[in-house]
Amino acid sequence: MNRKTDIFFDLDHTLWDFETNSKRAYRILFETYDFPFDPEDFFKIYHPINEALWHQYAHGERTKEEVKYLRLKQTFDALNIPIDNDFIHQLAEEYLEILPEGTSLFPGAQEVLQVLKPHYNLHLLTNGFKEVQFKKIQNSGLECFFKTITVSEETGKLKPHPDVFNHALKKAGTFAHLSVMVGDNLKADVLGAINVGMQGILFDPEKKTDIPPTVAHTIYRLTELIDIFTEEKSIAN
Repeated sequence: MNRKTDIFFDLDHTLWDFETNSKRAYRILFETYDFPFDPEDFFKIYHPINEALWHQYAHGERTKEEVKYLRLKQTFDALNIPIDNDFIHQLAEEYLEILPEGTSLFPGAQEVLQVLKPHYNLHLLTNGFKEVQFKKIQNSGLECFFKTITVSEETGKLKPHPDVFNHALKKAGTFAHLSVMVGDNLKADVLGAINVGMQGILFDPEKKTDIPPTVAHTIYRLTELIDIFTEEKSIAN
């Protein structure tokens, strides 16, 4: 790895444990309204629906409001649970109010940031809804580590669109060849970064991704970043 000065991190599924925090938020809602089903049955159906809708959103095929509504509507329909549309909209908004209160991070997240911060400019580059992402960052104690925080909504596009990465680089005051992107999504985070001249590191804790040769490093624990960047630039100096 060539000498770098700036490291960009994805948020959800990379530093912030989205699955754990999302399940917590939905469980609170289900308990509040006494829903008559096993939450695990809901999650099994909801997650692939949500992933598909986010893919459509990333390609401009869905609006933010459609994603918020349809991921619940389609899940309840699949569970054969009739729910009034107004109530679905209410649940969608309440979920997004509760979600960023979650503070579960992936193991080693704060340790890595503490070690790297004195030696690199650290940045966040995240998809997601802007009003929710900033609350997640603040509530989980991550804000203090980052020089800049970029939410892709600022550009009107989502990763892996080059405009998102170029906007983040400009905001950070750095250049692609000096920068690394760390994220869990091969296409959105890593290949998107590589396509604008950055280097990409894939975080794949479940070892579920086929890694192309263009990816410089794949890590399975966040703490592996300490060794990678210690080798890249002597942290002892």
